[in-house]
Amino acid sequence: MHTDGDRRKGDAIDSGDSKKKRDNPGWADGLRQLYDSVVEEPLPDSFKELLSKLDDKS
Repeated sequence: MHTDGDRRKGDAIDSGDSKKKRDNPGWADGLRQLYDSVVEEPLPDSFKELLSKLDDKS
């Protein structure tokens, strides 16, 4: 069993992030980019109008 004291200065602790990136299938990055682009799209005017009408009714 190793403790923090056993580590040499400058040794990185594997947080699992590097393993997660290696385990992702090739299509996962493309799917993430698509999702991000959709989330960043502005709300269409028709949706804004609908939300405004719904707010007025309450």
